[in-house]
Amino acid sequence: MAQSKKTPNKSEDADEESAPKKRTPKKTAKKAGAKKSTRGKKAEPGSRGLRPDAVGPGELPAAVIELQQAIADDGGSVLATYLEPLGGHHTLLAALPVDKVEPTPFQRDLSAAHAKRLTGVIDKLDRFLDPIITVRAPSGGYWTPNGNHRLTAVRELGGSTIIALVVPELEVAYKILALNTEKAHNVKEKALEVIRMARSLAELDAQPESAYALEFEEPSLLTLGACYESKGRFSGSAYAPVLKRIEAFLELPLAESIPQREARAAKLLALDEAVAAAVEALKAKGLDSPYLKAFVVARCNPLRFAKGDAPPWDEVIGSMTDKARRFDAGKVDAGQLAKAGGPAEG
Repeated sequence: MAQSKKTPNKSEDADEESAPKKRTPKKTAKKAGAKKSTRGKKAEPGSRGLRPDAVGPGELPAAVIELQQAIADDGGSVLATYLEPLGGHHTLLAALPVDKVEPTPFQRDLSAAHAKRLTGVIDKLDRFLDPIITVRAPSGGYWTPNGNHRLTAVRELGGSTIIALVVPELEVAYKILALNTEKAHNVKEKALEVIRMARSLAELDAQPESAYALEFEEPSLLTLGACYESKGRFSGSAYAPVLKRIEAFLELPLAESIPQREARAAKLLALDEAVAAAVEALKAKGLDSPYLKAFVVARCNPLRFAKGDAPPWDEVIGSMTDKARRFDAGKVDAGQLAKAGGPAEG
C-alpha cells in the first residue's frame, strides 16, 4: 500500500491531514514553532513528575516533622517519608494504631454488605495490602476519606495496626468523591457526602460555596443531600436531570448557602409529595410500572423540550409542583406509559 511522504518535524496529525492529494490553496501553513494542541492527547511518558531517584524526602518542612512526631506520640511508626512522584508532595507511609483512625465525619454511610465481603477476602488472604489514605484530624487522631470499609475490616478481624499513607494537608480529605474508589457511589451516597462535607467546611472558613466546586462535584448534590437528610427514602435520581440544568454553585459563604440549600430541599420535597400522589392515582387506575415516577416527572418537566438557558430554580420547581398537583391520571393510558419508559428509580 502506498504511503504518503512525511515531512520531518511535523506531528502525526499534520501528516494525516496532508495525506489526501487535494489541497485547499487558501489555507495558510502554520507558523514555525507554533504551540501544538495537546487536547485529547496523552502526555509523553516521563514528561511529568519526579524520577525514581528523586523521590527521597529531601529537606523536610516543619509541618512534616511535626506530623512525624505526632504519629510517634500516638503510638504509630513512620515507615517512610517521600515525595509523591507526580506532584512532589511530601507523604508519609506509616503504621497507625487502629483505634486512632476514624472515617471523615462527612462521608457516606458504611455498606455493611461490602464491609462483610471485604473482611472475608482480607481474612482469607491473611494480608492487608492496600494502605488507606489519612490526614491528621483537627482534634487529634486521623481521618480517612476513602478507607472506611478497609478500616472496618481490619477492626472486625481484630487487627491493632493499619498501614496508611498520611498526607500532611488536611484539605485532601475534602476531595473525597474523587478519592473514594472502594465502591461506586449512587446518587444518595454522593449527595449525603457532599452536604455533610459542606457543613464541615462551613466551620473551617468563610469561602463561598463556589470555591469548592471540585470537592462538591455537582451543585445539585448539595440540594439533594439536604433532601436525603430530611427523607432517607427520597428518590433523588428522578430529579437529578432537571436539577443539573437549573443548579449552579452559589457565591455565598457556606454558612449562608447551606440554609438556601435547605430551603430548596423543602420545595423539592413538596414537589416529590405531589409527584407521589400522582403516582398513586395512576396505580389506582390499574397502571403499574417501575417507571411511573419517571413518567410523572417527565410530564411535569417544563424543560423537556426547551433549548437554551433554563429559567430560575424557583420558577422551574414551582411550575413542576403546580403541574404535579393538577396531574390528571384519567388522561393517561397504558400505551403512553409503555412508550415513555425511563430509568430505574432510586
